[in-house]
Parts: sequence; structure tokens; C-alpha cells
Amino acid sequence: MKNAIYDTSLTDAQWAYLKPMLPKPAKRGRPPVDRRRIIDAILYLVKCGCPWRYLPTDFPHWKTVYHVFRQWIVNHQWAALNDALRTLVRKTHNKRSRPTAAILDSQSVKSAGHGGSVGYDAGKRIKGRKRHLLVDTLGLVLGVAVTPASTTERDGAQMVLSRVLGWFTWLRILWVDGGYTGESFAKWVKGLRPKLVVTVVKRSDSTVGFKVLPRRWIVERTFGWLMRQRRLVRDYETTAASAEAWIYIAMIRIQLRRLA
Repeated sequence: MKNAIYDTSLTDAQWAYLKPMLPKPAKRGRPPVDRRRIIDAILYLVKCGCPWRYLPTDFPHWKTVYHVFRQWIVNHQWAALNDALRTLVRKTHNKRSRPTAAILDSQSVKSAGHGGSVGYDAGKRIKGRKRHLLVDTLGLVLGVAVTPASTTERDGAQMVLSRVLGWFTWLRILWVDGGYTGESFAKWVKGLRPKLVVTVVKRSDSTVGFKVLPRRWIVERTFGWLMRQRRLVRDYETTAASAEAWIYIAMIRIQLRRLA
């Protein structure tokens, strides 16, 4: 069967960027399935949002694709690909590979009827999960943590920052919204990274209607990018690790389209 070309399929130029970043296939066992087609299938899924079993038959069998998806979660490969591509995109904007400033925010999304852990966000009136995102000044993802929606902003922030601050030693300023206000959070960040300053960008009490807030609009735009991927419009994942992986996969797709 001839392979169909979808709008989500990798171009030759995009594959040239991605191929050297992939782990080497195992030398033993069955002959490996074409990795480009497997990645094409996963990019199709993140954009179209269909269940695994509904994957078009011109892709490799859905069980094969799902096996690679899960294996690369365990190996942290999706996060690594996101990091490598982010470095390349930053270079195209004449920025250093390691950012000095970042923006932190969260987004609550409704969950589907899966058996994973969820919670209720009373402020947003949403039952589901909360995505905690740390992005650079271009809106590219530096770190992700997915928690039940009942998790507070500060607790989620501590989770994502604990994961990534060890890598981003050049960070000097962290912009956040009013949900992260509090001496305890600022002290916690200072204890983890003494040179990192937390700056709260608050919405004025006198503001009526919509208003673009300095710096915060960058992470809000990233959430907008994610919501254009049907797989991320709702939370369909049983595990938080899978939910985080789909965010990295969405950003991989976005960054590849920027590069080629």
C-alpha cells in the first residue's frame, strides 16, 4: 500500500532535522519499522485527536506506534527532542541556547472518561487536569507538569521547577501571575536558585474587559498553540506522563514547522 501524505506528515527537510536526534534502533529482534512513518502517525494523532485504534491503516499498526510512544515516555525521549529543537529555533532568533528569562502559568482542561487521577478546579469550575507550563520568551516549552485540576498553582509550579531548574542555570527572572503571589513561593524559588527573581505581573483591579498583560501573553499564546491540537483540547490520558508527552509532541510539531 502506498503511504498517504497528510498535512501532518514530516517533510524531507523536517525529517533531516529530526533523524539525527533519534535513538539508535536495537540491533537485535525484528527489523525495525520505518521510524519516519511512526512519527508521522503520532503527529497525525496529536493534530487530529482520534483514538489509537482509529489510526489510518496506511500507517504502521497502532500497537506498534503506541509501543514507541510509551517507550519514548519512559526514556524521556519526547522531552529530549523538544529540548533539541528548541535550541535550534532559538538560534534562528539569534538567542542563546540557554534562556535567562521564563514565564510560568497553568491551564485547566476537562478530562474525558478515563481512569486517571483528576480533580476539580473551583476557580475555573472544571473537573479534569491542570497543565503547568514553563516557557521561554519565544513561548517555547522549557518544562511541563500535569496534575489533577485541584492542585494549586504554587504546588504545580514547584513540581515543574524542581524538574527543570537544574538544567536552566542561566535563568535570572521568572514572570508569573497573581496566583503565584506569596512570600513562601518566592522564598522556595530563592532557596532552589538564589539568583532567580520571581516577578508577579498582576492584572489591575480597575481593568475592565480583556487586556494584554506584559509577558503573560507569551505563555497564554503557547496554551493557544496547544489547543489547536485536537488531542489536547481535552485530557484523554490515563496517566499524567502520557498527558505531558503529548504536550512535548505538539511542541515538536510546532518547532519543526518553524525550522522547515
